[in-house]
Amino acid sequence: MAKKVEKKPAPAKKAAPAKKPAPAKKPEPAKKAAPAKKPAPAKKAPAKKEDPGYRNYHVVKREDGKWEVKFAGGNKAIKLFATQKEAIEYTKQMAENQGGKMLVHNSKGANKGRIQKK
Repeated sequence: MAKKVEKKPAPAKKAAPAKKPAPAKKPEPAKKAAPAKKPAPAKKAPAKKEDPGYRNYHVVKREDGKWEVKFAGGNKAIKLFATQKEAIEYTKQMAENQGGKMLVHNSKGANKGRIQKK
């Protein structure tokens, strides 16, 4: 005959200790927001010179003795001439066609390079 083996009841597991609720944290004082940065002032675009609707042509004597015709404020010569008379005739025609003005610079004396008044 077989012996009856009695099973011993398994030791009861201890219940996990109940976790204590974390103490309520005190609300942190609201951080002061950094002062809002003022937007940088917009850089103004350089003022564009408005086209007055006409062109100013200058007749100027160069160091090499030639006469050049160029736009006011321009660096590049439009055309070169051997004499002042040729340059003036050409410039008058250009000024009439383009609705512009002609300015002739002095080539000698204390007023060299200055505009002649006629």
